[in-house]
Amino acid sequence: MPMSRIALKTRMKTAAMAGVVALMAAASFSTTQAAEAMMMSPRTITVSGDAEVTSKPDQARLSAGVVTQAETAAGALTANSTAMNRVFAALRMAGIPENRMQTSNFSVQPQYAPYRQENPEPQRIIGYQVSNNVTVTVDDLTKVGPTLDALVRSGANQLGGIQFTIADPKPLAERARTLAVADGAAKARTLAMAAGVTLGPVMSIQEQTNVRPIPVFAMARAVAAEATPIAEGEERVGVNVTMVYAIQ
Repeated sequence: MPMSRIALKTRMKTAAMAGVVALMAAASFSTTQAAEAMMMSPRTITVSGDAEVTSKPDQARLSAGVVTQAETAAGALTANSTAMNRVFAALRMAGIPENRMQTSNFSVQPQYAPYRQENPEPQRIIGYQVSNNVTVTVDDLTKVGPTLDALVRSGANQLGGIQFTIADPKPLAERARTLAVADGAAKARTLAMAAGVTLGPVMSIQEQTNVRPIPVFAMARAVAAEATPIAEGEERVGVNVTMVYAIQ
């Protein structure tokens, strides 16, 4: 016997109510799980510690070179080689060891006639330019000024910047790390006291070290009777740490 419409509607309502109840139960279960997960996740305090240690540099790097021009590439190269041989000889006379000299740039480039809007012809090559640069490491800072003067006397017509550095920055970095961690720990204690919580152990530490070189720029000039004065200043080694503490 076919089911009556009333009975069918009753069954559909019962099924719908059961589905709603099931959805509510599932939502309640998910909410409970999320709350439990939040309770289980550790409470933490994250702080940043910074420190910077300064010291006088004990090493300098300078760049010098020769730029020559001629109508032919061979002519420009010959002139450049002759001048650079004088530069290397001057560096040796200044007491720079061979292993402290390194060619840092060498190029041969064509030179073109100036562009003229009224001339539709392609630009023609009128000569060649050769550039040869050497990077020099000076371990005795008292020789930096005399070395620059010797380079200019020898024919170097292109001088780059001077960069003062510390040959071994590791001891400075070690001191900076200790100070940076102490700075982070002090911040964590202050935050915990202000928040009325008990500070737990360190859970993680991340470090970033930054060595700040000091560039000094020089240009080719007429050499004076006295050596070029150079001020080396101070070198800075900075350390930043990110520390995560547990809250008990």
